[in-house]
Amino acid sequence: MMEEWQFPPDYDEGYFPDPSSRYWFSERETMDPAARDAKILGRVQEVMNYAWQYSAFYRRKWEEAGVHPDHIKSLEDFEDRVPVITKQDLRDSQAGAPPFGDYLCIPEDEIHHIHGTSGTTGRPTVFGIGRRDWKTIANNQARVMWGMGIRPGDMVFIASVFSLYMGSWGTLAGAERLGCKCFPFGAGAPGMTQRAVTWLKMMQPAAFYATPSYALRLAEVAEEEGVDPREFGLKVMFFSGEPGASIPGIRDRIAELFGARVVDSGTMAEITPWMNGAGSAETGGMMLWQDMVYGEVCDPHTNRRVPWGEQGTPVYTNLERTSQPMIRLQSGDLTHWVMEENPCGRTYPRLPRGIYGRIDDMFQIRGENVYPSEIHATLNEMEGYGGEHRIVITREGSMDELLIRLEPSKELEARGADAVKEFRDKAKHDLERMLGFRVGIEMVAADTFPRTDFKAKRVIEDRDLYSSLRQEAE
Repeated sequence: MMEEWQFPPDYDEGYFPDPSSRYWFSERETMDPAARDAKILGRVQEVMNYAWQYSAFYRRKWEEAGVHPDHIKSLEDFEDRVPVITKQDLRDSQAGAPPFGDYLCIPEDEIHHIHGTSGTTGRPTVFGIGRRDWKTIANNQARVMWGMGIRPGDMVFIASVFSLYMGSWGTLAGAERLGCKCFPFGAGAPGMTQRAVTWLKMMQPAAFYATPSYALRLAEVAEEEGVDPREFGLKVMFFSGEPGASIPGIRDRIAELFGARVVDSGTMAEITPWMNGAGSAETGGMMLWQDMVYGEVCDPHTNRRVPWGEQGTPVYTNLERTSQPMIRLQSGDLTHWVMEENPCGRTYPRLPRGIYGRIDDMFQIRGENVYPSEIHATLNEMEGYGGEHRIVITREGSMDELLIRLEPSKELEARGADAVKEFRDKAKHDLERMLGFRVGIEMVAADTFPRTDFKAKRVIEDRDLYSSLRQEAE
């Protein structure tokens, strides 16, 4: 019998596993995948019937596709017959039935938390999360954090913005349920990173949450302040919000700088509990914790699952949400998945490199797919890299070109022009070997580019820049 497996969920708020246990729910986490899939099918049927009853959005979508919840007799039926939904579908629903959309399945007076997207590129998406769901999210995230090795009484330092961003709040909810000492430090205010160095050294937290970019920035500021980041005494650093924590060049650099275990996590704010994709203390990459959120990795054109070992875009279905359940939400992210033995003993599918980009972030140069995260990872493996760069997509004539504007470290810069040139040549060699085509490299002064307390944006698409930047580089 799977532990606390019911819909709607009603978790025991006083439950904790044995402190020596690797697992929060040993049956759910280690059961035979086929037996789990049979349970998931039953839950999918329950969730679909619930959404059919309470959501005009899903009834409309499924009627248009000629499908009813009673038609779903297998997970293959679910994949074949149930249409995906997209973020644009959610925005359209909220425009027509503001503010929460007609996929809200609870009365508005039961909403407990409101979050959302920034809306910088259009209408923001509003997340209305019910009281029951917030408790469920806290229990789910506490369970995953337990798997990372975090225990009751540990201090969790949360170094990400407390605003619309779900990452901070989801981490806080999970840490509170886990019985941790919670330090919601935040991020984003001028001078805050310097203060974080002081607080981390003084408080010695066991665990730290942020984006990978912020961790690298924090290490840079600590060194400027004369502090070795290892002095913070961190044991576990877990991340979400952007690619990196499963990519060896970035993961290993953070682990080396802080002397801590690095764990990747995070799927989508819309699908929260977003830790439904997360590694563990023993298992790298990100496992799909299928009994919280059912994940498929699909061909982005057909929305059919791709075979193990192949690349696609994740499609997610909430199994425990009642307020705004997502049923086959296409993420638009890029990953590949495997089904093999996990070192921690959990029997979930795994994304070995995590989520390493978005379909709309990927670009092509001369027919080759390029992911910004791969460039970042390669640079992070190089001694002398200053921590920031910009990827400039340009054009000469009819051919696209790639030019990397690259900072050296201050130490490398101080060694003089010859050392910087040697680094430039190595960067060009390593990037060209990884990408498979010619790359231009422009070295800029250390600290040229602004640092971020949140998600880094490093890609510039401007074909008109090529001639001037090439001349400067030469």
